[in-house]
Amino acid sequence: MMIFKKSMARRTFLRGAGTALALPLLDAMFPAFATAAETASRKATRLSFFAVPNGIIMDKWTPADVGNSYEITPVLQPLAAFKDRMVVLSGLSNAEARKLESEIAGDHPRACSAFLTGTHPKMTSGADIRCGVSVDQVAAKELGKHTQLPSLEMGLEIPMVGACESAYSCVYYNTIVWSTPTTPLPMENRPRAVFERLVGDSTNPAERAARMKENRGILDLVSQDLKRVMRSVGEGDRVKLDQYSDAVRSVEQQIQVAEQQSAKELPDMPKPLGIPEKFSDYTKLMLDLQVLAFQGDVTRVGTFMLGQEMGGRAYPELGFGDQHHSLTHHQGDSAKIAKVLQINVFHARLYQYFLEKMRSMPDGDGSLLDHSLLVYGSALSDGNMHLYKDLPVLLVAGASTGIQGGRHIRYPENTPMANMYVTLLDKLGIHVENFGDSTGRVDL
Repeated sequence: MMIFKKSMARRTFLRGAGTALALPLLDAMFPAFATAAETASRKATRLSFFAVPNGIIMDKWTPADVGNSYEITPVLQPLAAFKDRMVVLSGLSNAEARKLESEIAGDHPRACSAFLTGTHPKMTSGADIRCGVSVDQVAAKELGKHTQLPSLEMGLEIPMVGACESAYSCVYYNTIVWSTPTTPLPMENRPRAVFERLVGDSTNPAERAARMKENRGILDLVSQDLKRVMRSVGEGDRVKLDQYSDAVRSVEQQIQVAEQQSAKELPDMPKPLGIPEKFSDYTKLMLDLQVLAFQGDVTRVGTFMLGQEMGGRAYPELGFGDQHHSLTHHQGDSAKIAKVLQINVFHARLYQYFLEKMRSMPDGDGSLLDHSLLVYGSALSDGNMHLYKDLPVLLVAGASTGIQGGRHIRYPENTPMANMYVTLLDKLGIHVENFGDSTGRVDL
């Protein structure tokens, strides 16, 4: 009997001149005699959180019916192609975002800080910040044992400093990720910095400058190693490597173009290089980096913060220059509500792009989407009233997770959001007795 199936180490890297590029999951990474069950057990599940700021127009988000016969609502319409994998979750609340009697204002910082932690943040504008460990970091502690990076945190805003609202430090706005109760993790907003973190490029300034001067890309540096691997794997794996190489090359070229444009158009501004001027282009580039990180199994946990609560972001590409946050305080003005709805749909279209990329990337016996748990939502429901009850939460569950899609589930009023997080951790094989203010688990 002749055995052609080879076995390559899962954590195989392509190396060259200070660069270590992780490889995607290949058939050659499974032992020649591995059973189907053993092969399936080594296919990673990814976990992603995508947070949008300032709430959502809830009557345009929430389906009228529960179960599997619900109709797609206007805000969710861009995601209709993924309905078979979508679970719309209603009734979830984050009571830890509520204002205590001793506190003043601070609805936005409390909401975003409690969103992934299920913990009430300490009201302070000093260095004695405190919240709780976020659910993504609970997952990263376990899933990160098998990857180059435990987790990847990305955002699209420049961090603020000082006190941002009342007595709340800007730290509470700048991130939704906490690795310990006193350690918030920064959301990286620079595409080049994320890219170099993923590909393991040298952090030595002189080496990086020399490479940029020579205009050598990452794939140029690892070309010989890539050719060697190509010769040693089957046709199916070569197709995967070609797709992965194309993704790496595409992202790097996008960053280079953005850097050239930034240097040309804004020579005297301290704006970080590599950030496209158009918001949708910027978002898609950063989402490409998230997909690349999952594709290469550099990390299995990602958190994406589309914007800061109460931030001054406007979306001129939608045809108006009003700031998102100010529009959410519409006080019933139909014109302002219509603009907020446009922004909500715009955000959903950007998420559609992410889902399409995840679905298009092969991973094991399916796609990245098949092997992922993806959460989309906001820390507030009604931005006008600053409500933290009945939050807008969407779960996109890959086929391998065992979660049936195409449903709208309504939980009892004030069900802790943390209950859903405990259940998600179960699906990842991570068992915790409780998390944040959880009172149990939910049915999914």
